Amino acid sequence: QVQLVESGGGLVQAGGSLRLSCAASGRTFSNYAMGWFRQAPGKERDFVAAISWSGSTTLYADSVKGRFTISRDNAKNTVYLQMNSLKPEDTAVYYCAPKWGRTIGGSDPGKYNYWGQGTQVTVSS
Repeated sequence: QVQLVESGGGLVQAGGSLRLSCAASGRTFSNYAMGWFRQAPGKERDFVAAISWSGSTTLYADSVKGRFTISRDNAKNTVYLQMNSLKPEDTAVYYCAPKWGRTIGGSDPGKYNYWGQGTQVTVSS
């Protein structure tokens, strides 16, 4: 079992930046890949980004490519999502999730094993 705590969300104007953090505990962090997803009201949970156990492989949704960067610090058991050039359509609750095993998880939320409580990101126009 793993515990996840997301933080860093908030209200920002369009064009601004936020950095989300997800602190994990309970299992050896470097033994699993991680992903970020988001869910807007009334919509399904969408893939945002994923990273392998070492951080050497990353994957992004087309909608965030070039604006968002996923990274991890295995010494701190934390995965990050740097979000730049934010748009109102980025408004959602953002969730981190582990995928057991070291290979990258991909965009299917069904491949991920746990979900944090989420952190709200609101981008005003």
